[in-house]
Amino acid sequence: MHNGISDNEWKTRLELAAAYHLAGKFGWTDLIYTHFTARIPDEPDCFLINPFGLHFHEVTPTNLIKVSFDGEILSDTNHDINPASMVVHGATHAARPDIACVIHLHTINGIAVSSVKDGLLPISQHALHLFGDIAYHDYEGIAMREDEKITIVRDLGEKKVMLLRNHGTLTAGTSIPEAFMLMYMLEKAAEIQIKTLAQGLPLCTIPTEVCMRAYEQALSKREVHLKLEWSALLRLLDTPYVRPLLNAA
Repeated sequence: MHNGISDNEWKTRLELAAAYHLAGKFGWTDLIYTHFTARIPDEPDCFLINPFGLHFHEVTPTNLIKVSFDGEILSDTNHDINPASMVVHGATHAARPDIACVIHLHTINGIAVSSVKDGLLPISQHALHLFGDIAYHDYEGIAMREDEKITIVRDLGEKKVMLLRNHGTLTAGTSIPEAFMLMYMLEKAAEIQIKTLAQGLPLCTIPTEVCMRAYEQALSKREVHLKLEWSALLRLLDTPYVRPLLNAA
């Protein structure tokens, strides 16, 4: 136990706070908006989320807020949560018990690719890490309406990556490292696509069977690589609460 918090919840708090700081380091911020959530292993009907009003670099393991799927705040906190987070995250966690972490961003590259008809193109090795696993959700306004929970869940289906048209990106992982690395691949693929198309030159396309082969190759190594990738990312952070995660790796 850590100050009344179970060991499993505390580890989740450490990892989720680290994910916020890494996202800040990569420039994935949008003022005080966007949100990452992680299901609490001991309490599968609850998840942790960032306090509304704090920048990513201000998130800590202790100030993360515990909420129920319907938005009830279960932590002792002076902060609120972003109401849009319950439409995006509450619905996803409730519908997908296999998902431990959901990351939602408003990056320039992500919004740009989400706003074109063809979405993410399979034109880079990074994009092929996500081949066949990308869903699309049409823009319905700022995500404040209860009705949008239904369409978000419907559009995501059983996939782990979604482009929210004219809005941003979402990844859902069976762990915090998986959700983060899926977002890394999505961000990198989006940036590559934008720079490739900006050249105005004919595209070098990849045959569908090769796309499928590359995706299967990446998927077969994902679990092993995630441990290495996540440890390498944690070593980028100079925060005291990362040390227990590195020691446990």
